[in-house]
Amino acid sequence: MGMIKRAADLVYTFRFLTLLVTPFEKTEAFKLGLLDAKGKKLKKAKSAEEKNAYTPFHRLVFNVKRLMEKVPGGSSSIASYAAALYLIKEQNGLKEKDIKQIAEKSGFETYDFLAEKSDWFILEDGMISPGMYKVKYSKIVNSTYEELVQKGDRIRIHDNAYPVGEVFGLPIYEATHDKSNQKIYLASEELLA
Repeated sequence: MGMIKRAADLVYTFRFLTLLVTPFEKTEAFKLGLLDAKGKKLKKAKSAEEKNAYTPFHRLVFNVKRLMEKVPGGSSSIASYAAALYLIKEQNGLKEKDIKQIAEKSGFETYDFLAEKSDWFILEDGMISPGMYKVKYSKIVNSTYEELVQKGDRIRIHDNAYPVGEVFGLPIYEATHDKSNQKIYLASEELLA
């Protein structure tokens, strides 16, 4: 069973990378009129063909791609990318080595993530300071892969908010989007006071 799971993980990693580097205009979802040239959803998939072209997996990859394209180059994009990688890792059961391959094929080196680490909102014990914050960039909601959290939206960090995981040494936290009450993953570097 372990070998079958590893093979499936590699297939998902390959599918993710392939979709990530494919221009929106060359995707089946675009050809069917589900997305525009920037990857924004135009209409809901109704037919079987449309549903196959725009699955939750596609939605996740397209939203990660859209988020990466929105963020200008620089260290803040690394934090957002780290949170997106953690979401992918959790949802698909990928291992750290698979995540490392994804990051490297996307142009990030693992040391970039370590350089991004900031302790601005972090308490001595590693917990993030509870309270209301704003997010620097749009985020993907954990449960639906839809991009509901917009740049500047308020999020709540609850009491006892310790890291739920990490990507290359960068702690990832869970927060709640104030408007939708949905959970999101983020790095402390994505927060505005």
